[in-house]
Amino acid sequence: MDICLSRESDIPLRQQLAEQIIFLISVGKLRPGQHLPSVRELARRMKIHHNTVSEAYQDLVRRTWVARHHGRRLVVGSPQILPEGRVRNGLDELIDAAIRRALTEGYTLEALTARVRERLLSQPPDHILVIERDPGLREIMGQEIRQTLAWPVETCSREELAKAPGMAIRAQVVTPDYSIEDVEPLVPRHRPALSITFSDADEHLELVRNLREPSVIGLVSFSDTLLTTACSLLAPALGRRHTCRGFLLSRGVQADLRAIDVAFCDSLAMSVVTGKRKVHYRLIQSQCLEYLAAAIEPTPPL
Repeated sequence: MDICLSRESDIPLRQQLAEQIIFLISVGKLRPGQHLPSVRELARRMKIHHNTVSEAYQDLVRRTWVARHHGRRLVVGSPQILPEGRVRNGLDELIDAAIRRALTEGYTLEALTARVRERLLSQPPDHILVIERDPGLREIMGQEIRQTLAWPVETCSREELAKAPGMAIRAQVVTPDYSIEDVEPLVPRHRPALSITFSDADEHLELVRNLREPSVIGLVSFSDTLLTTACSLLAPALGRRHTCRGFLLSRGVQADLRAIDVAFCDSLAMSVVTGKRKVHYRLIQSQCLEYLAAAIEPTPPL
């Protein structure tokens, strides 16, 4: 795992470790069902006490980012989405498995072909529904999708969708990759949910490393989750040389950050922050937005 910890940071090592693992899950570098190293193995790799790793793992389990599987082994994802032996297959393998299962259960290839055609030709969606546990993150995701696709976008949590499944009618559901298998059971089978992956922060980390003078770095977001993860991710690059300040914004609030040397802003914060150097962090990978645009109609329905 690509993790870098700083003993010079004010952020505890266990928090840095937990948040960087969350970041790796968010950007798709750790996939649902993937096993994490054992406590002692990761402690040895990172050259930290095994209790630090244990506490970080416990925090991730409590927050359902990882789950215990096969006794004491930890895997990425919640218990509900980790059936034994589950492996992510390629598209051809999934199609082959569907054909084999259909034949085993007595369906003919003609019936299977007709049903697949029926699903593919089903009525298209008229809006996009973003599903995400964190309110701030889903609003940021919605903003980036609106700006790119010019489609109507609504947002909610998985729990809200479970209580009101009608929200998915005529909607193309999208959700972060780490939540896709939790959301799929709530979505109409003829229009499966699409997964999106978050962007990495390599260029932002490199910017901080290349700062010549000690600087005050601002992290500005409408998501507390994003702020927490970003602070831990930047900690090794900041060290003792730079100072980091987080700013959690709310709707209708303007932020004057002209005293901040560099302000990293999410897509909602960019338009409400005044600063001498604003850097835009786009949450969703551009490739995912391109895929989403290709998966739906080129223009939104009237």
